[in-house]
Amino acid sequence: MTRSVRIHEFGDAEVLRIEDVVIGDPPAGQVRLRIHAIGLNRTEVTLRSGRSPVKPALPSSIGFEAAGVIEALGPDVSGFAVGDRVALVPAYGASQYALYGEVSLAPARSLVAIPENVSFSEAAATWVAYGTAWSGLSAIGKLAAGQTVLIPAASSSVGLAAIQIANRLGARPVALTRTSAKADALLGHGAAAVIATAEQDVVAEVKRLTDGRGAELVFDPVGGGAFPQLVRATANGGLLVLYGALATDPTVVPPFDIFARDLTLRGLALPSLMRSDAQLAALKRFVGEGLAEGTLRPTIARTFAFDRIADAHRFIEAGEQIGKIVVTV
Repeated sequence: MTRSVRIHEFGDAEVLRIEDVVIGDPPAGQVRLRIHAIGLNRTEVTLRSGRSPVKPALPSSIGFEAAGVIEALGPDVSGFAVGDRVALVPAYGASQYALYGEVSLAPARSLVAIPENVSFSEAAATWVAYGTAWSGLSAIGKLAAGQTVLIPAASSSVGLAAIQIANRLGARPVALTRTSAKADALLGHGAAAVIATAEQDVVAEVKRLTDGRGAELVFDPVGGGAFPQLVRATANGGLLVLYGALATDPTVVPPFDIFARDLTLRGLALPSLMRSDAQLAALKRFVGEGLAEGTLRPTIARTFAFDRIADAHRFIEAGEQIGKIVVTV
């Protein structure tokens, strides 16, 4: 028996229950992983709360990102060995594997070796953040040197990763945050400029920063009623990538701005893109190179013990952190 988090109903953080479960031998294409650290993401909060449009049958396991040590290999798994330290690039749903647990099965194709100088917590804070940011900025956004990208919710782990990736590509990351309280921290993390959306005119500030052009790319996890401001701040022919729905009010899409200025609105879900072997390999290569050269480095806002998984969820929902929340097992 091993301990694992399961949900029997959708709701607030109290629905997360730690229970004794049996994890069997890994089937073909999978490994059994002794988990040392779990990366928390809004994806799991959305699933737990019942806001996810795809709801698993209950009771359900939960987990999207983790790092640990391989305990057993399934048939036909090659390239890894028992005892290897590995992390996971999510190419699956947040209820498909029991990654909120002491032991879990995991797909071998998603595994990435952890370098000796990288901790389990750092590894668990890497692949969702940088995978999502790379997918939006590079794979889909085709962000180029000299271009401007707007990054709402910039103090999140994905937002900070997007700032680093934009700088690595030679682009200009403009961080958006609700108030100016996090402005200095975001500038310290590499943002070229910071716009406080509750205190400043977003469109006017973006136009000022871009000599009237607007931003070539918008990378947005928020949506909601403020989305038209981002549309109006986008340059003619620009692209808006929507990868989340942090706002609970409906997302408003202004049609005249979209077609009159030849704008493109595109959705992004990391698991969907990572189903492509070529995209998965490209992501692993880009992030691996960035980590090795030091241009990419995850920021951990806070760690929680496994028994405090509900507290960790409350903390991420409060939205005050700068960086990633990690649970250690």
